[in-house]
Amino acid sequence: MTQASHRSPAPGLIGPGRLVLVVGPSGAGKDAVLNGAKAQCAGDGSIVFPRRVVTRPAGPYEDHDSLPAEAFERTLNAGFFAFWWEAHGLKYAIPRSADDAVRAGRVVVCNVSRGIVDALRARYARVACVAITAPEDVLAARLAGRARASDGSMRARMERNRLFDRMAADASIDNGGDLDDAVRALVALLTCGS
Repeated sequence: MTQASHRSPAPGLIGPGRLVLVVGPSGAGKDAVLNGAKAQCAGDGSIVFPRRVVTRPAGPYEDHDSLPAEAFERTLNAGFFAFWWEAHGLKYAIPRSADDAVRAGRVVVCNVSRGIVDALRARYARVACVAITAPEDVLAARLAGRARASDGSMRARMERNRLFDRMAADASIDNGGDLDDAVRALVALLTCGS
């Protein structure tokens, strides 16, 4: 795990809690690390793991609630999402309850696209971006094992993954080895109180 300096809270933004954004390339095991951290933090009411809403049915390698595109639009227009984004032809959202939890001083942990990180830093007082990574050969093997038609070609996905090398995150966790090590690293970041 590597960690960068923390950013100071800004006045007038959603707070006082902390929004922890988990990002990483396809195949890095973000959901596995998040699920492990969620299990370890189950008795801690100060840490919240809202379920993403996605316009794709959930599969064995990801944990989210599904909505057809039309229902997603209705839910968005009704104001039930804290924030949303589009990626790879799909729409994703985090429920509005995440904002309520941040306002109540909790740590809210979300799996998001790296493309929305800057916008969220401009909206929330305390944001930490955590990149879950793994070596390229591990990513390729994991992607080959869970191929989905909606994800596009393996080559295109690996090329997208290389963009993560240029992303500035506040912390980075290597999930190329023992999953328990990666889970412990994330839990340590969530409970550090900063």
